Amino acid sequence: MTIHKEGFKTLAITLLGCFSFSGVLWKFFGPDSLITTAGIIFSVFFFLVILQFFRSPRRRTLLEEKNVIAPADGKVVVIERTKEGEFFKDERIQISIFMSPVNVHVNRHSVSGIVKYFKYHPGKYLVAWHPKSSTENERTTMVVETSSGTQVLMRQIAGALAKRIKWYVKPGDEAIQGEEYGFIKFGSRVDIFLPLDAEIKVKLNDRPKGGQTIIAVLQ
Repeated sequence: MTIHKEGFKTLAITLLGCFSFSGVLWKFFGPDSLITTAGIIFSVFFFLVILQFFRSPRRRTLLEEKNVIAPADGKVVVIERTKEGEFFKDERIQISIFMSPVNVHVNRHSVSGIVKYFKYHPGKYLVAWHPKSSTENERTTMVVETSSGTQVLMRQIAGALAKRIKWYVKPGDEAIQGEEYGFIKFGSRVDIFLPLDAEIKVKLNDRPKGGQTIIAVLQ
């Protein structure tokens, strides 16, 4: 299992804390105490839970310009026609994927093209399924234009637990379908805004895999 670079510092601090906690129990209760044993078991379990947050599996994406690939692992919680007010300022089809703490937290490009727009927005930390989280929470907005001129908007959204959004793109960069463009620590949500004539390939409650599942086809 590959560990994402965003996890190195957190894992080191967690490991140190687990060793310190177990050491204190060992010193005060002794190595044969049930309390010490339970504390060590808890420390190992807690470290493994944090470790799985930062797993970064390799994904193979079949490149196809018209396909829109899931930008993240998780659960489809929104498929609706809505007005996108930051960049397009018109109606689009919005697909939202909620990432729970047990999902892979890597965010991937849904389409290939050129990054035409990118902006970071500080904000609140409402729960990710809150209707206003897409416009009021800490978030990033990225627009990628394909070679055919179609523009697709992707938005990373922080939540009540996820308070660290990382991104590795800027305007003018080349986006390659399936490749990593960001990471949200401990889950949250990614929204994607598509043209109204896009053919949607997922349903509510589906569980797509980032970089692999086709969630829509562009016309």
